[in-house]
Amino acid sequence: MNRTPTILVAGFGTMTGAIVEGWLRAGLDPASVTACGPSPKPVPPGMRFVTGVPEGEFDYLLLGMKPQKLAEAAPGLEPVAGPETVVLSVLAGIELSTLARLFPRAAGAVRVMPNLAAALGKSPVALLAQGLDERRREEVTELAAALGTAEWLADESQFELVTALAGSGPGFLYRFIDALAAGATRLGLDAGQAQRLAVQMVEGAAALAAQSSYSPAELARRVASPGGMTQKGLDVLDADEALVRLLTETLRAARDRGREMAGAAREEG
Repeated sequence: MNRTPTILVAGFGTMTGAIVEGWLRAGLDPASVTACGPSPKPVPPGMRFVTGVPEGEFDYLLLGMKPQKLAEAAPGLEPVAGPETVVLSVLAGIELSTLARLFPRAAGAVRVMPNLAAALGKSPVALLAQGLDERRREEVTELAAALGTAEWLADESQFELVTALAGSGPGFLYRFIDALAAGATRLGLDAGQAQRLAVQMVEGAAALAAQSSYSPAELARRVASPGGMTQKGLDVLDADEALVRLLTETLRAARDRGREMAGAAREEG
């Protein structure tokens, strides 16, 4: 990016904190970032936190409060979202039409969905925009790429499903890691050792999958020898598509909750 953008973070919580950490890690000047909220919170060195909404306009307004608080907060934030401001939202269920209605003067609105690995620059980042010109779209892509991998979506109807996969997905994976360790513990391994082994295994396997030219399905096939230990375990997961069916229902439940939240936000508007 040819310039250092000014960013106001409204609602400095776990997700927006991870985003800011990722940006700072990538070299963004902390002095260009201001966070605001009703109560003081610790922020990274060089960054400013203010109670209340600061005066002036910003290049970006990043919304991170609870989705149900947006309607209440928006009138106070609207003055900082002028014609040169892009509104970025990580709020689940808040659609672009709602953002455009609440911030009518803004240069555009973007739904952004990373996960907490954004702090490490290792997150997929789903993006969906309304009203952006080409220059601003490129800048948003660059901001997102500092957090991991930018993935632009064309259809808002898929955003909740992408959120379930890429945003909620770490929670599901953590549960799977915990279950692997718990299974090993039930079979006799020390609990602490089982957890360390499970975490390290997943880290290495994920790194290999990210770098490999083979699909995850093909990697699983290559790991498993016919009649061997790995194959016997895979047979349990593959029986009647047990794992695929379980995860399909997991994603469906998360997606449908996102749609419910979007419907509630529309009704409030």
